[in-house]
Amino acid sequence: MHRGRWTRTVAAVAVVGFVATACQQAIPPEALQLSAESLGQRQLQTRRYETRDEEKILLASAGVLQDLGFTLDESETKLGLIVASKDRDATEVGQIVAAIFIAALTGAAVPTDEKQKIRVSLVTRSHGEEGKSMAVRVTFQRIVWNTQGRISRIETLEDSKLYQEFFAKLSKSVFLEAHKI
Repeated sequence: MHRGRWTRTVAAVAVVGFVATACQQAIPPEALQLSAESLGQRQLQTRRYETRDEEKILLASAGVLQDLGFTLDESETKLGLIVASKDRDATEVGQIVAAIFIAALTGAAVPTDEKQKIRVSLVTRSHGEEGKSMAVRVTFQRIVWNTQGRISRIETLEDSKLYQEFFAKLSKSVFLEAHKI
């Protein structure tokens, strides 16, 4: 009797295992490939500096972010990470005009964007042969809340001018730090 129960249990486990593996879907090969747009964004967000001193790069980065009005939220020098943010007004005149127009026509209140938080994530890593240089990657994002207190938008900022200006200031700061000016 025990042998029959054991055989049925093993058979049931084998069938369940077979069905479970048959239901698994393989990851399509294109899922792990970066798009040309993604590679372009990475190039826009990354610069290389000819130094091994990660601490100086992080200090210069933190200084630039603070000069730009950001508050440092998190900093982990051992991981080469800085996260900063600043709050800004998100009111747009065109959106308010449209909301007033819709309210006048329908009598319904339409929420408009009210405030936003700009977040910056900065990561450093050694780069090149024997880690002779440091790569710095920065991303700017924003979270927008409407007049009802709900998030209306979360987006990565892709303005090339924003990244160029940040890296120009960082390059200047790294130069000044390196020459103790």
